[in-house]
Amino acid sequence: MEQPIETTGMKRELGLLDATLLVAGSMIGSGIFIVSADITRNVGSSGWLIAVWLITGFMTLIAAVSYGELSAMFPKAGGQYVYLKEAYNPLISFLYGWSLFAVIQTGTIAAVGVAFSKFTAYLIPEVSESLVLFTIGSFKISPAQILSIVIIVLLTFINTRGVKSGKLIQTTFTLTKILSLSGLIIFGLLALRSDIWNMNWSEAWTLQKLNKAGTFEQYTTVAALGAIAAAMVGSIFSSDAWNNVTFIAGEIINPKRNIGLSLFFGTLIVTIIYVMANVMYTAVLPLHEIATADKDRVAVVASHAIFGNVGTVIIALMIMISTFGCNNGLILSGARVYYTMAKDGLFFEKTARLNKNAVPEFALWIQCVVASLLCLSGKYGDLLDMVSFVVVIFYVLTIAGIFILRNKRPDAERPYKAFGYPILPALYIIMGLTFCSLLIWFKPGFTWPGLIIVLIGLPIYYVWGGVSREDNTRANK
Repeated sequence: MEQPIETTGMKRELGLLDATLLVAGSMIGSGIFIVSADITRNVGSSGWLIAVWLITGFMTLIAAVSYGELSAMFPKAGGQYVYLKEAYNPLISFLYGWSLFAVIQTGTIAAVGVAFSKFTAYLIPEVSESLVLFTIGSFKISPAQILSIVIIVLLTFINTRGVKSGKLIQTTFTLTKILSLSGLIIFGLLALRSDIWNMNWSEAWTLQKLNKAGTFEQYTTVAALGAIAAAMVGSIFSSDAWNNVTFIAGEIINPKRNIGLSLFFGTLIVTIIYVMANVMYTAVLPLHEIATADKDRVAVVASHAIFGNVGTVIIALMIMISTFGCNNGLILSGARVYYTMAKDGLFFEKTARLNKNAVPEFALWIQCVVASLLCLSGKYGDLLDMVSFVVVIFYVLTIAGIFILRNKRPDAERPYKAFGYPILPALYIIMGLTFCSLLIWFKPGFTWPGLIIVLIGLPIYYVWGGVSREDNTRANK
């Protein structure tokens, strides 16, 4: 068999529009169609439902404009991994890369892939998650899991053909889902029912627990803060992956300018869409129907209220488009982090090689394998809940790195400086640490498992680091 030809470097073929659509496309998956049910159960009012999305959007925008400074300073493949290495040390950056490979990126790919399959089942019942295709020991494998793996393998293969292939899918599917979501919001607002709207907004700012039975429980002041943090787990998951564009800096034209702009435009577009989608939900559905939607599929119930029976088909097609495009962006970008880790001697050596299409093919395929195994395990959803805490911790560390680098390298070239520095980056750090502290106190199940996953990376780092040092010693002899 003919061996792939390794090229000398990545090709810069992605412009500002491509990068912006990668940001937006990686963020919009299945979350916006589902997580509002759990948020509503935690906060129990329309005002706080919107507030949770606004707080998350505000944090995301602050982080995005702050990352602009780092992306302009270090326009290299690997993005956030590189920023952490430059601000701190290789250990911190490796723990981030390890967490990304072990569950953050791969788990998200698995979750989005299975979401694609679940909604495909509305149109093709034979791929339902409730069916059992075969069993392996105690594991029951459904057609939905197999279809999700097929989609992940297909998108991985397409992305091994070069960045242009991935770019075409990303541009087409992201534009389609932005337009589709916008259409759903417009039709939903046009279908606004004044009786539902008035009922939902009559006590908009009463923070309370809404049970599935439709009853309310009052919070103490401290417990209310914990409820907001718990509610934000869903909105943060839905808004995550905005930073993936930094991973592919080596393939973006004029990265010092375009990465920062794409981060701002992409996160702004998605924040507006997310807030307006939730306003639309409160315009067509009573609050208790949002909270008790079957399998938390709020968008399905809302679409049915707007369009009637055909609404289920419409929303199923929308989510299939959304998740397909989202996974393409996740698969495309994640592999570039493992490529950069391998360049530093901290990952499989073969991962540092580019194929004849100038993409890290081996990195793409090992990411595919881990994501597929997580699809089969069925535990990706639990893992993602557990790592929301870790994701925010790494965002906080990265933004704190701006302050560290301003001190360590005051004369370094900064084509773009963090907007609102030092106030806005400091505000993000405070908000992020507050969110994490509340989760530690009220929802420890969302915190310690994620930390364990990160800490497993410690011995792996020292093993890989030791091997790398031995290789360097032999090379110098």
